[in-house]
Amino acid sequence: MTLKTRMMIVTLCGLAVTMAFWGWMQLGMLERILTEQQYKKLDGIAETLSTFYQRFPTRRGLSALDSALEEHISTDVRLARIDIISRSREDIDYVAGAGRVAYEWPEHLINETAEKKAKRHYTLKTETGPAVGLLYPIPREKGHAAQTMVGVILFSQSDREILARARWMLFFSSLGLLAAIVLLTATSYGFLIGRPLRRIIEIIDDFRTGKQAKRIPIHSLDEWGQLADHFNVMADEIEKFIRQNQELTEGLELRVKEATLKVVHLQSQVNQLQQLKALGYLTATLAHDMGTPLHSVAGITQLLLERKDWPSDVSRKLELILQQTQRLNSVIQNVRRATRPPEPHFESLTIQAILDDTLPLIEPILAKSDVELDVQTDGDIPPLHVDHYRVQTALFNLIQNALEAMPHGGRLALSARVSPERQAIALTVSDTGSGIPPEMMERIYEPFFSTHPGEGIRGLGLAIVQDIVKAHAGSIEIESLPGEGTTITLFFPIVSKPQ
Repeated sequence: MTLKTRMMIVTLCGLAVTMAFWGWMQLGMLERILTEQQYKKLDGIAETLSTFYQRFPTRRGLSALDSALEEHISTDVRLARIDIISRSREDIDYVAGAGRVAYEWPEHLINETAEKKAKRHYTLKTETGPAVGLLYPIPREKGHAAQTMVGVILFSQSDREILARARWMLFFSSLGLLAAIVLLTATSYGFLIGRPLRRIIEIIDDFRTGKQAKRIPIHSLDEWGQLADHFNVMADEIEKFIRQNQELTEGLELRVKEATLKVVHLQSQVNQLQQLKALGYLTATLAHDMGTPLHSVAGITQLLLERKDWPSDVSRKLELILQQTQRLNSVIQNVRRATRPPEPHFESLTIQAILDDTLPLIEPILAKSDVELDVQTDGDIPPLHVDHYRVQTALFNLIQNALEAMPHGGRLALSARVSPERQAIALTVSDTGSGIPPEMMERIYEPFFSTHPGEGIRGLGLAIVQDIVKAHAGSIEIESLPGEGTTITLFFPIVSKPQ
């Protein structure tokens, strides 16, 4: 059911009840007016007859009274009957009277009026229809025991017809007025309610589709104006909130991009370090495997050149062999120097500064996994004298290994504390991953050894971490239980002053 229909029903019911109550009041007032007019007429006739009877109580006067009553009845069609009644202790006598209908006043009404000695109006029924009657006591003269009273009956059928006609007129006029009001209400609904409501709905629909700049025009200060003003204020607040949210989103996106770039940069540096480490190990192996034979060849060639009895062409060839072996040895040394990591740059850093620079880099990685991060640091940890880049690389390698060990989610814990027994600061990375089998624990520091098969350079993470810790004169400890997780602790010595 629409609002318009409900309003029409409520309006119609309210008007119907109001008009019914108003009509009932009007009909009641009309009935009282008609009754009062009848009573006044009855009272006037009775008072006139009472005065005449008191002045002419003789037989001749009564005869004249009968004639006057007959004439009065014949000239006034509303008069039903006029009687002069005498009531004594023994009986009731009709002294004089005239009428259009035969009617005998009930004895109890006569007795009641005589006892109260006051005029009484009654509603009566005659053989020709309803009527109203009056019993009017005539004041007694001294010495008379009988009570004389005037009885007047007036037809009320015309008044009843007037009331009935008035009821029908009120009924039809009320129906017409209700129809006119309903028509006026239905017509004015579209102008007063329908049109403003449609405008508000259009603005709200536009607002929902992203057109937040639109506002409801305020043409008046009525209820619609108040509603439009409240909506416009709410729309301003929502638009401000959306704008702030967009600015915050753009800021977060920028921060994510910056963090992602840092992660990519750090990953690139880690990859470069891994490649340098791999090349370093390969170069060291080649230098070891090729250096000894080259030194042997060079030594033998040198001994052969010390003999002077060689033909000139043989001596020349021996010199070429010695030169080429020295050249190969120089190339190997150059390659070793080129693949050696840069010298560390030590500086004083707090644990919190290192974590603040490292943790944002792993947020994109954590967001893609179901891993919970827990960071705990003691408050009295002294600053570290370390190479910022290398320590960050070590932490990043350990965190990567921990995340690879928890492909289905888990808990990653980072903690920092002071180890008094070692006079060092302990950085711990703990995971709840698959752990390391005991038979592999002895080989985890070997280059190119990995428990995670796959493409790319693998097995250098812990080897690099171990080299970084050794470069800082520290140590590394690993505790692992298969199926429960791995805990790796890096110990960096405490120094009072940078050396």
